[in-house]
Amino acid sequence: MRGNDRKAAVRFIVFLGTVSLFADITYEGARSILGPFFLSLGASAAVVGAVAGAGELAGYTLRLFSGYLADRTKSYWPLTILGYVVNLISVPLLALAGHWEMAAALVIAERTGKSIRNPARDVMLSQAAAEVGRGWGFGLHAAMDQIGAVLGPLLVAAVFASTSRYKLTFGILAIPASLAVVALLSARIAYPHPQVFEKPRSGASQKFSRQFWLYIAAAGMLAAGYVDFPLVAYHLEKHNIAPAVWSPLLYAVAMATNGIAALGFGKFFDRAGIVVLPFGILLSLASLPLLFLGGFSMALAGMVCWGAGIGAQDASLRAGIANMLPPSRRGAAYGIFNSIYGILWFAGSAIMGKLYELSIRDLVIFGVAAQAISIGLFMCVPPHSLVATEAN
Repeated sequence: MRGNDRKAAVRFIVFLGTVSLFADITYEGARSILGPFFLSLGASAAVVGAVAGAGELAGYTLRLFSGYLADRTKSYWPLTILGYVVNLISVPLLALAGHWEMAAALVIAERTGKSIRNPARDVMLSQAAAEVGRGWGFGLHAAMDQIGAVLGPLLVAAVFASTSRYKLTFGILAIPASLAVVALLSARIAYPHPQVFEKPRSGASQKFSRQFWLYIAAAGMLAAGYVDFPLVAYHLEKHNIAPAVWSPLLYAVAMATNGIAALGFGKFFDRAGIVVLPFGILLSLASLPLLFLGGFSMALAGMVCWGAGIGAQDASLRAGIANMLPPSRRGAAYGIFNSIYGILWFAGSAIMGKLYELSIRDLVIFGVAAQAISIGLFMCVPPHSLVATEAN
């Protein structure tokens, strides 16, 4: 019976991965040209950095409330479905944006939808991942997610290269958005009660420990130092390192690296724990000088490092939280984690956007320093605190 449980859990993870695949085609495809799009609408680098940060702020801080709501109501599927619909409908509407203010509002709306759905979805995902190893389960989901993140920018690159029309490019993303909703509703019908995958263990702590808050602080510093792609694309276009048509292709390279890294780091996480994450952070840390202080070849290498760093985060960060706490507290834990992460991502993005206009070298120094601090904090988290609270 255990083998059947494991197969069913894998199928559920693949189902959610399929939803994420189509969703990522939609919003990661759009995200890959947001920098040049905002530039075409007359926005400055500071605006791009602030909008990117504000989007992440909305996308993460609201998860504090949606996470608590998920724990209180256990309405994991309704919150997930609502969030995806808001998340996905905002992208094709960018085709109607005639000025950067409207585009900014839609970017923030898209991130808001993500904030509604993610804690509830991640609780369900963590329950299924308990059957297969949480690092690998989250890594598998992230890898499928990144297939969409590769295909989306490639689709956008093809459409934009042949038409040079932003409106048509955004409008065509309504197709994968619709497919994502269909896959999501199909998953709800096939697996209405994913909590059956997790076998609870008596005596699991219900409290947010000191180690949990240290873990949250470390993740927050990592977010503060992680440059957002629209600012990278803005830089490459402004300095003629890579024209706008190259932007989605470079993003696709990063997302392909992300998917591969997520599987690898996820497997290592199940064996070694959180000690694998600092190695991923070292890669993302190295991406900053490569992206901002060199030419095209260095930028390409920087995108690979940038994507690998995100892959390490995707496989490790959520898995670590799932191992710290039982399902009844996990929605709130994901909400807290994502809120702190988003606040510091917003602060870091705004700072880096402003530093870009003053000194690109100082931008690099700031990002490297913040991520280096996060490595130190992660290394202070006791490994035993990240042992799963339930038997796998």
